[in-house]
Amino acid sequence: MILPLVLEMHDASMGQGDKVVFEHVDFGLANAEMCYMVGRSGSGKSTFLKTLYGSIPLLAGDIKIAGFDLGTIKRKDIPLLRRSLGMVFQDFHLFEKWTVFQNLEYVLKATEWKDKTERENRVEEVLAQVKLSNKSLQPIHKLSGGEQQKVVIARAILNKPTIIIADEPTGNLDAESSEEVMSMLYNLANENNAAILIATHDNQLIEKFPARIFKCENGNVIEL
Repeated sequence: MILPLVLEMHDASMGQGDKVVFEHVDFGLANAEMCYMVGRSGSGKSTFLKTLYGSIPLLAGDIKIAGFDLGTIKRKDIPLLRRSLGMVFQDFHLFEKWTVFQNLEYVLKATEWKDKTERENRVEEVLAQVKLSNKSLQPIHKLSGGEQQKVVIARAILNKPTIIIADEPTGNLDAESSEEVMSMLYNLANENNAAILIATHDNQLIEKFPARIFKCENGNVIEL
């Protein structure tokens, strides 16, 4: 069975300003697939990801992601693109004085979930998925680093994205928390029917949770 592609790029060139980082890249990610992106610091992983979520414009070529065409997308439609993506970063970007529930409900309000009961039910659903149901009313600053990263993952899946983009999701975590977070991401690819693209330096986790691996090197993205 061939799964449909939710990320497809052909002959894509990416970079910032006058600096071209990648040229003529072909890449695809199927529905519910997980894959890794590796490469040395400065190899372009962040540029690749930033292009996917519209933080920097596509320079040339063709990229289609979650139903959006990055070659023709208008600036006003970038928030719509990001609602179709789940984003998990090394820096958590959470409101530390707010509770877990408040952080998650805020996202639903911002993405036009108008019904209070529906918001509450959705927050409860995602907290159950990341095994944090008992932390709903805890302020963020009282959580461990691993628990905060689970809140970030919960936030990423709130709007049932077709793709989750994770940039060094275990970079600030200890080994035990890193393994727990990776296991969670691995399972979510199936549970939520979402593709997951993970940029990481952690070879031990790649060995423990195998998936396709792509390397950024010398302006190319090469499958290993």
